[in-house]
Amino acid sequence: MKRIFALAFLLALSIGAQSASAADKEWTFLLYLNGNNNLDSFGKLNINQMEAVGSSDAVNLVVQWASIDNGDVRRLLVQKDSDTSNVTSPVVQNMGSVDMGDAKSLEDFIKWGVTAYPAKHYFVAVWDHGSGWRAAHEASVNGGMHITDISWDDNTGHSITTKQLGDVMNDVSKWLGRKIDVYGSDACLMGMAEVAGEMKSSVAYFVGSQDLEPGAGWPYTEFLAPLVADPSMSAKDLSARLTAEYAKSYDGGSNGNDNVTMASYDLGRYDAVKNAVIKLTAEVNHMPDAARKKVLAAAEAAQSFSYSDYVDLGDFLKQISAQQIREIDSRVIDEANAALGQFVVLSKNTGSFAAATGASIWIPKDTSTLNQYLASYKTLQWDTDTRWSSALSQFVK
Repeated sequence: MKRIFALAFLLALSIGAQSASAADKEWTFLLYLNGNNNLDSFGKLNINQMEAVGSSDAVNLVVQWASIDNGDVRRLLVQKDSDTSNVTSPVVQNMGSVDMGDAKSLEDFIKWGVTAYPAKHYFVAVWDHGSGWRAAHEASVNGGMHITDISWDDNTGHSITTKQLGDVMNDVSKWLGRKIDVYGSDACLMGMAEVAGEMKSSVAYFVGSQDLEPGAGWPYTEFLAPLVADPSMSAKDLSARLTAEYAKSYDGGSNGNDNVTMASYDLGRYDAVKNAVIKLTAEVNHMPDAARKKVLAAAEAAQSFSYSDYVDLGDFLKQISAQQIREIDSRVIDEANAALGQFVVLSKNTGSFAAATGASIWIPKDTSTLNQYLASYKTLQWDTDTRWSSALSQFVK
C-alpha cells in the first residue's frame, strides 16, 4: 500500500497542480518556516499566532516547520485553537531530518502543498534569516552565523541564494501553469529590486522588508484573520494588508515599538522600473567624472539600511535631483519616480526610516565592496536587464 501511495503521489506531482476550477478553496498559504537556527522560538510563536485564526472552509494555512527544539521537520495543517503556548495543529507529515537551506526542499514543499491543498490562489512565504541579494559582510553578523541570502540552516550550514529562490519560483510557476499569486520573505533585507528581478516572470506580487526584521517577524494573526474573514481578497490587496499590518504591529501594536520597513510590489510593473534604470545607467555612463562624483554623493546622502550598500531607490532619485546634476536629464528621473510609484503597491515604515520609499537597490560606496561582490552581481537577472553594474563601475571610485 505504501508503494502504491508513493506512485500515486509522484504521478500527482508530475502532472502539476489542480486547475482553479477544480480547487476547493480560495487561498492556500504555504509557509516554509526554517527554525534550524537561533530564531527557533519565534517560529513557535508565529505558528501559535496562525492558530489563533486557523484554516477555514475557504483558506488553507499550511506550514513546513523546522525546529531545533523539536529535532525534526513537520508539515502542519494549521487549525484554530485557544492555546497560545503550544502548537496543537495536526502533523500531516513528519519529515524527520530535512535540509531547509536546500532550494529543492523548498520546491518540494510548495509542490506538495499545492497538490495536497489545491486552491484558486497561492501565497508562498519563506521564514528565516535573510541578507538581501548577497551574503553578510562578515561572519560575525547575527551571532557568528554567515548569513547568505535566505533560509540559513544551522544543521547543514546551507542556505538558499537569491538566484536559487528565483529558480524555485520559476520552476513552480511553470509546473503550476501560471504565476504564484504572492511571494513574501519573512526575513531581513529582502525588499530589493535585485530580489524582485529573480521572480519577475513567476510571481504576481512580492512582499519584503528593506531593513532588518525583529525576531517576532510578521504579525500572523492580524494579517491572516482578514483573509479568512474575506477569502475573496485579491492578491494585490492581500500583499498590501500584510504590509500595513506589519508596520502597525511595530508602531505601538502587538509587537510593540521598533524601527521597521515593509513594502509590497506589483511585479507586473517591473519592466517600467527596469527601463527607467536602463536610461539612468546610460546617463551615468556618458557623463564626466566630476558629475559622477555627484552621483556617488547622492547615494551617500540617500536612505540606506543595516547594510550601507543597500540604498532606497526612491530616495536616491530624490538626492540626484538635489545634487542638480545637469548631465542627467530630469525626464529620466521623473520617469523613474513614476515607474517606482506604480511598482510599489504600498510602503510602510516606522521610526528612523521616514525617507524609505519601498524598494532598495545595491549601491556600494567604495571600490572594495564593489569588487567583492561585482562578479556575483552580474549573474543576477536585474543586472542582466539593466546593466546597473556598468554604472556602479563608473561612479563608485
